[in-house]
Amino acid sequence: MAFKTADLYDHYETQVRVCDPIFRDFGGCRAFSGAVVTAKCFEDNTQIKALLAEPGAGRVLVADAGGSLRCAMLGDLIAASAVAQGWAGVILFGCVRDTDELAGMDLGIKALAANPRKSQRRGEGQRDLTVSFAGVSFAPGDWVYADADGILVAAARLDLAD
Repeated sequence: MAFKTADLYDHYETQVRVCDPIFRDFGGCRAFSGAVVTAKCFEDNTQIKALLAEPGAGRVLVADAGGSLRCAMLGDLIAASAVAQGWAGVILFGCVRDTDELAGMDLGIKALAANPRKSQRRGEGQRDLTVSFAGVSFAPGDWVYADADGILVAAARLDLAD
């Protein structure tokens, strides 16, 4: 079902959290929503790669990469895996690369910037914990709604028929 974050905010103002407007759109899908799955990793995309290789079932990966601008945590190969596995989107507090390819994929991607440098894989990082960035916290099982106007976070799925 289609939605606009501005309309959702107007209707659910007291039930949603609004991310600071620091993200750029990189994916081919500009509006996306889904249940939150979280990862926390810094300049090591091991957890992101592993999670996006699992069945997504329309969920959204919210990854706290520490806001690092020194390397990309997501590129075309991992994003293609996310599409194949049925993920709705990725919200990344960090960088991406392969932006031309990402723009053609049926995946919502919001990130801080692009950087051609790849991350390292040292097997580090955590998953399924509450992460905080952009002025809000994201817990596993929360719901996110993202479009060109921004990102909303709710504790539960919102009724879009209202």
